Amino acid sequence: MQTEKIQTVDTNYTIKINMKKGLLTLFLSLLSFITYSQDRDLLDSNFSPERFPVFPRCENLENKELESCFYNEVQDFVFQNFVVPENLVQNNFEGNVKVLFEVDAAGVFKVIYVNAIDEELIKEAKRVFTKFPKITASTYNGKSVYSKYNITISIPLKSAETRASEALARAEIIQSSTKQLTELDSIVYKKYNNPEYDSHLNIPFSHSYYAQFDGALNHVGSNNHTASKPYTYAEVSKYYDIKGVNEKLKKNVSGWWAKKLWNENTVEIQGDGYWLSLNPILDLQVGKASNSDVSYTYVNTRAINFRGGLGDKLNFSTTVFESQGRFADYFNRYAESIRPAGGNPAIIPGIGIAKDFKTDSYDFPLAEANLTFSASKHIDLQLGYGRNFIGDGYRSLMESDGASPYPYFKINTNFWKIKYTNTYMWLKDVRPEVTLERTYATKFMANHYLSWNISNRLNLGFFESVIWTNTNDRGFDASFVNPIIFYRSVEFASSARTGNALLGLTFKYKWSDKVNVYGQFLLDEFSLGDIKSGDNSWKNKYGYQLGVKYYNAFQVDNLLLQLEYNHVRPYMYSHSVPITNYGHNNQSIGHQWGGNFKEFIAIARYHKGRYFADAKITVGTRGLDFDTTEDSFNYGGNIYKDYDLKRPFDSGVKVGQGNKTSLFIADIQGGYLVNPTTNLKIFGSYIYRSFDPTKYTATTFSESTNWFTLGLRADVFNWYFDY
Repeated sequence: MQTEKIQTVDTNYTIKINMKKGLLTLFLSLLSFITYSQDRDLLDSNFSPERFPVFPRCENLENKELESCFYNEVQDFVFQNFVVPENLVQNNFEGNVKVLFEVDAAGVFKVIYVNAIDEELIKEAKRVFTKFPKITASTYNGKSVYSKYNITISIPLKSAETRASEALARAEIIQSSTKQLTELDSIVYKKYNNPEYDSHLNIPFSHSYYAQFDGALNHVGSNNHTASKPYTYAEVSKYYDIKGVNEKLKKNVSGWWAKKLWNENTVEIQGDGYWLSLNPILDLQVGKASNSDVSYTYVNTRAINFRGGLGDKLNFSTTVFESQGRFADYFNRYAESIRPAGGNPAIIPGIGIAKDFKTDSYDFPLAEANLTFSASKHIDLQLGYGRNFIGDGYRSLMESDGASPYPYFKINTNFWKIKYTNTYMWLKDVRPEVTLERTYATKFMANHYLSWNISNRLNLGFFESVIWTNTNDRGFDASFVNPIIFYRSVEFASSARTGNALLGLTFKYKWSDKVNVYGQFLLDEFSLGDIKSGDNSWKNKYGYQLGVKYYNAFQVDNLLLQLEYNHVRPYMYSHSVPITNYGHNNQSIGHQWGGNFKEFIAIARYHKGRYFADAKITVGTRGLDFDTTEDSFNYGGNIYKDYDLKRPFDSGVKVGQGNKTSLFIADIQGGYLVNPTTNLKIFGSYIYRSFDPTKYTATTFSESTNWFTLGLRADVFNWYFDY
């Protein structure tokens, strides 16, 4: 179904609008009528996919001539049939009656709204519009559609001919006197055609949503780069027609509220060189978890998202979230275990600092924003507050979206067979040890990632990152501003090795259009001599990932199967000075589990039309600390501990050392896509979690959790409950 068209007929001058009746009652008192219009450039061209409704006298006319004829016929009919109430005639009443009406797909006139100061005028306007004859409906690409119009009826009544003569006379007078400004009235509005799908705006990163076009982006021979996320619409649109897919998903509904619920942005405006959209965002969940002290779990998120584009180069998006909630006990305990200094009870993973809400819940506000400037065909610049992700897997060892949002500046450079991504980040350490005068410590991170399509099938990526803090008022060190510098050398030269540098390698091999193999290797510290000795030195801090994706698996369209293995050695991501670890807001920037673990993940994702289903199984082994008076050693899992303190041994270091814990998580979700434009979904989910440590402590003990949830949410970021 085509986006509805709202056009205006005014007896003085005709303008076109694109306004939905549900907003009229809200805005008329402030702005009279806010109008959206059809692009005049289309009407002036030799061919337009849109055609005005046709009165019998207007047959065989096209474009501007048909438009003018339609306007004149409407005005003449009103002039001939409208009867001004006698009491107003006697009082020499002068004023306007504004009528919003539609011509439906059958060519029938219907009044939507009338605005006038006298009730009799409202009744008369409604009566006149019931008298309009049935005409040929407007069309779009040859298909009959309904359209909306606005007419201003001036009292005393005047014919179209009279008004045209008066308008000509006024024009001559104006030309001979001071010209009146009509800048607001001359603003041109266009039919909203979803320009965001061709823009450089970021696509909100959701594993479930990205899986829908992941296969299209990974065909053999495609010269694109899939590891650096989030993608922009411009990147994806070359391989996957999001606009076309959403058009096919549109429901054949009429009425403003129905269209907004099922198909469209709540508010959408498009003009000459700009577009804007506004949407409420909801994440409403209610559930039940076993072994819980509360009767139910819930999330109550209300948000507003505003995005747009100014010209072809500048795009923006901002979202403000207000949330309250409580979760399954294991998730609440983890959130409280990473609480910040200052008395706040928790940090919600991936969201941010939470405060108390009532007696057993959390209040966790969130804001995200992104401003993208496409400097050229090859370069775009992003200033944002949010999360980033590097990798082709479910997890990332290099840069994950599991931590709280943070301010960042990103440069994407794309040319030849290369995409080069530079990201500069401002992070926080919120531990009491570094909090001064109720102010959290600031640290900085810079990384660059070079993705190279070596052949039609093979892609290699090279990653380097460095983290430093504001020691000696160092601030954001200009040494790392140069996007092509080698960070490790600069850090050595400028900071006496107080920073923390990491090196990484990624690969992806397209076995076929259906099968991709991918992986990562991340090196935190490397000692060649210790590796040769074969004694598993603690200095050999590295992690790796291996994974495979199978698209349209077993000849089933839109079925994605994925297997992934992650292996991270003890003391990975940590540092001798904990503030320079690979963390932010007491969360890991890399893998959410920190160090000292191995993990196997199996994922299945399927969608058909508006229906979707996801299933994920996680099997892992973690080496946790005992943190008891008998054993307070640092076994390498907690990245916020100094790896030089209380290290139990220097050799023989293996994954799972310490309190070896087995973890099993099954996560099943299914639902229905309500609105493809906002990615609003109705869903149900079930999580089973088994947590079994070797030794029980006050904070680490065997536990099994069953967690059922029903909800309605806009899927615009990833919730991670697999801790």
